[in-house]
Amino acid sequence: MSELDRRSVIAGLPAAAALAAAPRLAAAAPAAQPVFGAETFTLANGLTGVVIPMRRAPVVAHMVWYRVGAADEPPGLSGMAHFLEHLMFKGTPNVGPGEFSRRVAREGGRDNAFTGHDYTGYFQQVAADRLELVMRLEADRMANLLLDPKDIEPERLVILEERRQVIENVPLRRFRERLAPLLYVNHPYGRPVIGWEHEIRAIPREALVAFHERYYGPGNAILVVQGDVTTDQVRRLAEVTYGRLPRTGRVERRRPQEPPAVGERRLALADPRVREPQMARLFLAPTARQAPDEADALEVLAHVLGSGPTSRLWRALVDSGLAASASAAYGGESVDPTEFALHASPRPGVEPARVEAALGEALARLLDEGAGEEEVSRAIRQMTAGAVFARDSLMGGARTVGAALAVDLPLAHVEHWPARIAAVTPARVTEAARAVLRPEAAVTGWLTPDGNRS
Repeated sequence: MSELDRRSVIAGLPAAAALAAAPRLAAAAPAAQPVFGAETFTLANGLTGVVIPMRRAPVVAHMVWYRVGAADEPPGLSGMAHFLEHLMFKGTPNVGPGEFSRRVAREGGRDNAFTGHDYTGYFQQVAADRLELVMRLEADRMANLLLDPKDIEPERLVILEERRQVIENVPLRRFRERLAPLLYVNHPYGRPVIGWEHEIRAIPREALVAFHERYYGPGNAILVVQGDVTTDQVRRLAEVTYGRLPRTGRVERRRPQEPPAVGERRLALADPRVREPQMARLFLAPTARQAPDEADALEVLAHVLGSGPTSRLWRALVDSGLAASASAAYGGESVDPTEFALHASPRPGVEPARVEAALGEALARLLDEGAGEEEVSRAIRQMTAGAVFARDSLMGGARTVGAALAVDLPLAHVEHWPARIAAVTPARVTEAARAVLRPEAAVTGWLTPDGNRS
């Protein structure tokens, strides 16, 4: 799913998820060794805590994830989760509008926030001895957000301008926005995270207040701290900050689900600002929550198909001179069924129909012959080659672990990812490909200067 950052959009055609914006595990240590070595605790009021010790420098990353995103909005109010994310910086009775970020900056830190379909997250990077400060600030706005009408209307205009800048003025993002409802004909993943313009304009204050009261409680939140700390230190600080908030429970997600995909669907979008045509082919795919073994195989399949010069699509489309680029992506870290995506961009002078035909032939060959031992082994080596560096990024572990827990994946899903990927076989990759890459269920889109693919 796509993910919106408060100051910039993490955009593009499907990735995952990833996580739309979270760094993926590039890593693989010995099978028995956890990737991050995260430790967990739970406060009496329901808050889940995660600590990833990292002693390289006296700094910490502090994140709060809420198990709510754009897919949890009421019908007709798309963009409300993202709107509320903006308004979380507008103050409480204790902290004035904009003062949260100014306090973090005065301490030499930085902060930001992001919204996805399944979660909303807030983070700060500060010196380790300032951790209690950001915890108090974050706990304050979890419980005491004002949502003053004088702040809501100006921020609504900011978001409408953001939509114009990052969606309407960027043809590829506009294309992606229009393609999603063809894949998700009933599920709210088909709605844009930022919202449709007419619905952003219609979101009332009362709905924002109710949304915050329902979802922004400790029982629906995950605290993740990575850096120069111990679990005992973080728990003690959490008890005197978040622990003082009243207990709340987990909020059950109730969403309409997709019917079985029937019939190929197509989109041809014209935009004179486009220099070179872009193709996307999407398939509905299971998530790691629903089918963890199949999800691992789909990750390897995406690498086999579209991960650079040794991949099947690259050889079929780029090496043949038909396309300037070709790739594949799968993001299994979501609450509900996700997407497996293929992308290609024809070379100048090459008719789009030739690229689409070649892509179809490459897929048919894979489904007919199955995945080979050599290409699967190579994909696994490439995917897990850099795992020793997975903990080098201050935010990398916090974002990866937080995003997984926010969609109800177990911590082991992250910690033992390298060993699971190493266990994927060619037979499993072939089985996953045949289950997901069904031509009769595909969504195909073309973005061209004139709207014509032929």
